[in-house]
Amino acid sequence: MIENSIKSSRLSRRRLFGSVAFTGVGLAVCFLVLVGKPQTQPTQFPEPRRPLVDVILAAPAEHSISVRTQGTVEPVRRVGLVAQVSGKVESVSDRFLDGRFFKAGDMLLQLEQADYKFAIARARAEEAAAAQRVAEERGRNLQAQREWRELGTSEANDLFLRKPQLRAAEASLAAAEADVAAAELALERTTVRAPFDGRLEKKSVDLGQFVAPGTELAQIYATDRVEIHLPISDSQLALLELPLFETAVESYPEVVLSARFGGERWQWQGKVARVEASIDRDSRVTFAIAEVSDPFGVSGSQRPPLTPGLFVEASIRGKPIQQSVELPASALRGDNTVLVVNENSRLERLVVDLIRREQDRVWVRGIDSGLQVVAEQSSLLAAGAAIEVAQVRPASG
Repeated sequence: MIENSIKSSRLSRRRLFGSVAFTGVGLAVCFLVLVGKPQTQPTQFPEPRRPLVDVILAAPAEHSISVRTQGTVEPVRRVGLVAQVSGKVESVSDRFLDGRFFKAGDMLLQLEQADYKFAIARARAEEAAAAQRVAEERGRNLQAQREWRELGTSEANDLFLRKPQLRAAEASLAAAEADVAAAELALERTTVRAPFDGRLEKKSVDLGQFVAPGTELAQIYATDRVEIHLPISDSQLALLELPLFETAVESYPEVVLSARFGGERWQWQGKVARVEASIDRDSRVTFAIAEVSDPFGVSGSQRPPLTPGLFVEASIRGKPIQQSVELPASALRGDNTVLVVNENSRLERLVVDLIRREQDRVWVRGIDSGLQVVAEQSSLLAAGAAIEVAQVRPASG
C-alpha cells in the first residue's frame, strides 16, 4: 500500500517536471523567433535622373521691335474722268483702254466739235458787232464834246455827251468777248486729256456714244504714288513712334511691304506718311497710312509693280525698347511667367512684363542680367524641381 503511494508520487513529480520542461523549451523557442531574428535591411532605390533642359542666359538690351500688320494697296489719287460738255464720241486714243498707262496731257478721247465751232463763229460775230457799236458811240461822244464847246460853256450833260450809251456799248463788247472765250473753252473741252501721269482703271464710254455734261467717261488713278491703310492696335501703337502732328512728318517710321506675286515673295520699301484723322468706330484701331513712291518704276529690276488691289503684309520699324530680353515663345508660360535656374540647380517661377509676342518670339521685361531662363516649357518642369543644364544659349540681340 505504502509502495503504491510512493510510486504515484514519483509519477506525478515526473509529469510535473516534464510539463515544466516542455513549457520552458516552448518559451525559449518563442524568444528566439521573436527577439533573436536578424534585423531587416532597408532597400536602396537609385536616385531619379534629373531632367535635362536648355537655358538662355538673359542679357537685357535695347530692342527695336517691328510691328506686323497688313493692308491693301490703293492709289493716292483716283478720280472719275467726267465730260464737261455734251457730244458724240468722235474718236478715242489707243491709251483709252483698261489697264493702259498715259502721261499728263495725253489725248484720251475726242468729242464731236462741229456745234462748238459754229458757236465760236456766232460769238465772234457778236463780238465784232459790239466792237462796232463801241466805235460809233466813241465817235458820237467826241462830236458831242465839240458841239458843247462851241456853245461856250464848260459844263455838259452826260446824256448829251452820250456817256451812258458808250458805257453800255463797252459792256456789250466785254460780254461778247466773254462769249467768244466761253465758246473756245467749250471747244477745247471736247478734247479729253489726261490730268496727270496715270493708268486707266475702267472705261465707261466708247466710240460713237453720246455723252452729256457730267457723264463719267472712265476711272483713272495716278501712278506716282500708292498708299496702304495699315490697322494699328492699341498694344502695337505703344511700340511705334507715330507723331500725331504734321510738324513731325520726317520722323515717321519706315515700312517694309511684302507680298506673293507670280509664285514668289517680293518686297517694297515705303514710309508711314500720315495717320488717319479719326479712330475706326467699329474696330477701335488707328490706321497708319504708308506710301510708296514710283510703284510702277522698273529701275532695271524684275520686281513686279505695286498694283492697286494687291494685298500686302507690312513690317513697321518700332521705337527702341530699353532693358528688354528677347526669348523664344516656348520660354513663356501662359500666365506670363518663366522658369529660371537658381544656384541649387532648381527651378524658380518668375513673373515678367510681356512687351510683345510673335509667332516664335517674345520680348519681356523683368529678368535680371545673367539669369538662366528655361528655353522650352514642359509638363515635367515645375517650380522647385531639380534639373540639369544641357546647353546654355545667349539671348538674341
